[in-house]
Amino acid sequence: MLGRVVCARLHGKFALAGYCPYRPTGLSVSRRILDDVLLQAARAAGVEVVERTTVEELLYHRGGIAGALVRDQDGRRHGLRARLTVGADGLRSVVARRMGKRLHGHPRRVAFVAHMDGVVGMGDSAELHVGGRGYVGLNPIGGDRTNVALVVPADRALEARGRAEGFFRETLREFPEVFARVERGSIARSVLVTGPFAAWSGRIVADGGALVGDAADFFDPFTGEGIYAALRGGELLAPYLMEALAGNTAKEAGILSGYDDARKREFGGKWKIERIVGMAIAYPYFMNNAAKVLSRRKDMADLLVGVAGDFIPPSLVLQPRFLFNLFISPAFQN
Repeated sequence: MLGRVVCARLHGKFALAGYCPYRPTGLSVSRRILDDVLLQAARAAGVEVVERTTVEELLYHRGGIAGALVRDQDGRRHGLRARLTVGADGLRSVVARRMGKRLHGHPRRVAFVAHMDGVVGMGDSAELHVGGRGYVGLNPIGGDRTNVALVVPADRALEARGRAEGFFRETLREFPEVFARVERGSIARSVLVTGPFAAWSGRIVADGGALVGDAADFFDPFTGEGIYAALRGGELLAPYLMEALAGNTAKEAGILSGYDDARKREFGGKWKIERIVGMAIAYPYFMNNAAKVLSRRKDMADLLVGVAGDFIPPSLVLQPRFLFNLFISPAFQN
């Protein structure tokens, strides 16, 4: 992960973080490829896959969730009954909104994401360029193609109504180093808009239902948590689903509550780090301090990247001394 704040530059590597990572680098894969791999794995495991179908509402029985009402590609609606329904339907989850109140916090940001060919100077690291109140992520995804993500405050994103691509290119000019490398490139996939982030669900589990991934919560893409949290959340949920399905329906809610507790233990530290980093981006003074420190202290940069890579315990960077050295100490050295 490579980051840029004003004139400071830092570079952190998994392999130098002091812990043994599950792989020496991160893995960058196009969602077109990743999603297909997951879909085929589900089919191979015996899952009945229904495509081009939209969930419109949940079904209920005796106050609990009992499946979903869906609409197929021909516009026909029909019900899918189930003892347990898992909402893995993303940031705008229908299941989450029906289970309880969907909450939004700060800072609220929106992402404009494109796949571009011909981005100049891409190496073997993902890059993050921070400036103003937003940032740009550059991530090579194979061949000559790069995932380019522009993240800006939600109020700024209002300027993009009806012209996402124009706004995307115009706003990239505010990151001169990035713009010089992408201006001659071509957009291989239309600019997609997603957000606002900093969203979470008031209820993760309910009678007959549970949430995973972005449907449960998503703060900000800066630390690259989306795919990991979704896949790891599915792993955490699986044993509770199996236990609930094997037992009495009257005990399902109590069993699934264990999943909620497991998520808090698993992700609690990362949630704190995400919010600290998210707030630092909004305040250049603190982000500049952090960049100065990390550009000098390779050990701290590697450690922070290792935490973002989910193989180093977050508690190591949540220590008061680490945070003081990262955000505050440069002020006393100037």
